[in-house]
Amino acid sequence: MHAPRSGELAEVLLVGAGGIGAPAALTLVEAGVRSFVVVDDDTVERSNLHRQILYGEADVGRPKLEAFRDAVLRRAPDARVELVATRLVPETAAELVTRARVVIDAVDNFASRFLAADACWLAGRAAGARGVPVVHAAAVRWVATVISSSPGGRPCYRCLFEDLPGGDAPDCATAGVVGPVCGVAGALAAELALRILGRAPGEPYGQVYSYDGRSDRLRRVALRARKDCALCGDEGRIERIDEALYLGPSCAEGA
Repeated sequence: MHAPRSGELAEVLLVGAGGIGAPAALTLVEAGVRSFVVVDDDTVERSNLHRQILYGEADVGRPKLEAFRDAVLRRAPDARVELVATRLVPETAAELVTRARVVIDAVDNFASRFLAADACWLAGRAAGARGVPVVHAAAVRWVATVISSSPGGRPCYRCLFEDLPGGDAPDCATAGVVGPVCGVAGALAAELALRILGRAPGEPYGQVYSYDGRSDRLRRVALRARKDCALCGDEGRIERIDEALYLGPSCAEGA
């Protein structure tokens, strides 16, 4: 069992081991990260191999977690990889996010993304301390978006996107995604995680990174914390994980 030692925090909790999680993990391993907790419940599909770059033809049909573990250990035999065969759900999110020094949200649906943001912020309140830093990475069509929140939680994901979108939101099933854009999202997420871990220079918080694959343009915009934010604002209204907050469109966790 290749897992973080008892009582030891993993360096990274990776939620979603697909089109964004795979390139993020590859970057992290090559940069020397050696301990992961990985959450996913999907299998490897041939149609996704062009963007899920840790996997190959021999992995088609296998549980994605097993293929992920084997791919990481081929590159870093000393790595410790704990596999959690589930999705991020309200019942387990609060416990999972406290098992690593930084969370990378590499899912492909808004419900899970808001859940990750809330769980990381609330983890600090539950412990009477600061929360867990989290990096959110998304890719739809030609555009990648990456944002991180500090252990203090400000600014947070809800400062940018207040709540789940109403109606049918674009996702992997309806809008599609260009494979290399997933790679950019994963690489940016890994870079921010490395900054948080102290393995790369630069301020990891307070910026929104947006990459447009059609123009090959990367933009960085400062994100301001909102005083009226429902999560991290002066009078935040979200005080616990409530399943009703995350009822929305869903798609495969790992793009």
